[in-house]
Amino acid sequence: MTKQWIDFKTLKETLDVRTVLARYQVSLRGDGTQLSGFCPLPGHGNKGSKQKSPSFSFNTELKAFQCFGCGTSGNVLEFACLMEGKDPQDSQALRAVALSLQGSEKAPSRKGTSKPRAPSLPELVNAPLGFALSDLDDEHPYLGNRGFLPATVSYFGLGFASRGLMKGRIAIPLHNLAGELVGYAGRIVDDTLIGADCPRYRFPSDRERVGFRYVFRKSELLYNAHRVRELSRRLIVLVEGYTAVWWLHQAGISNAVAVMGASMSEAQVEIMKALKPSAVVLLPDGDEAGAELAQNALQLLSPHFWVRWEALPEGSQPTDLATDELSVRLTGR
Repeated sequence: MTKQWIDFKTLKETLDVRTVLARYQVSLRGDGTQLSGFCPLPGHGNKGSKQKSPSFSFNTELKAFQCFGCGTSGNVLEFACLMEGKDPQDSQALRAVALSLQGSEKAPSRKGTSKPRAPSLPELVNAPLGFALSDLDDEHPYLGNRGFLPATVSYFGLGFASRGLMKGRIAIPLHNLAGELVGYAGRIVDDTLIGADCPRYRFPSDRERVGFRYVFRKSELLYNAHRVRELSRRLIVLVEGYTAVWWLHQAGISNAVAVMGASMSEAQVEIMKALKPSAVVLLPDGDEAGAELAQNALQLLSPHFWVRWEALPEGSQPTDLATDELSVRLTGR
């Protein structure tokens, strides 16, 4: 049986916010395009008495919402998905909600009163958030069970999120080179849940708000670069992921940055150039993806810096190495 085709882009543009709010019996105050009130999202609390002050806003023109209390934001379709207790990142759940909303796209209006479609919004890439997630549990056993000390967890601002879009994940703050918070990565704590509908890591979704389209691009950040920038040491260690940065820091090697993946981008090269390292040591995982990263990084970085690839044994990771071995491999001492 052929699935009914859904034009998600058109649906999001034509859904009337007030109609969707009425569908879920949500009451917000405001005139014009900006509505506000207590956060209605499951997990934050549907009863205003449980919230000290209104933290939720919905722009009816941009079809975008944001809660400054729980940190959740998104478009009108994602709002509907969350209100039904479903994960907007789950394509099947999103499709089911979209199907249920088709036919209620437009609010009742008089003939000839419809507005022309708004032009495309200018993009802001990796813009500062202006807020930080609250109530993160920095004592969650996930990190301690993997050998990370409380001091390391505190230094990197890590914590388990029990609500919002990072619910069930370790929230990892992401900063630009200036040290401004631009988003969070969320690492699932239960690996048995990892699959097509539940990725190992979750990143911020694009959103429209206050006349701009806010876009998150992981490839234009280097994890921990803002801290390394403040160090006097100029040898920089390049790794794949966050945990390697934490492990090296805990071993006394704080000059590590991560590409947050298995490839390096031109934008990340520019960040490395801004750090002005005297040398770069590549320390990827000992697998095929790590080898591909090393070759990619060698090609991009060699024209600018002295670069060395410290290859690890097959199947091993930087977090498998003891402090003494890390020191020998990276500094020869």
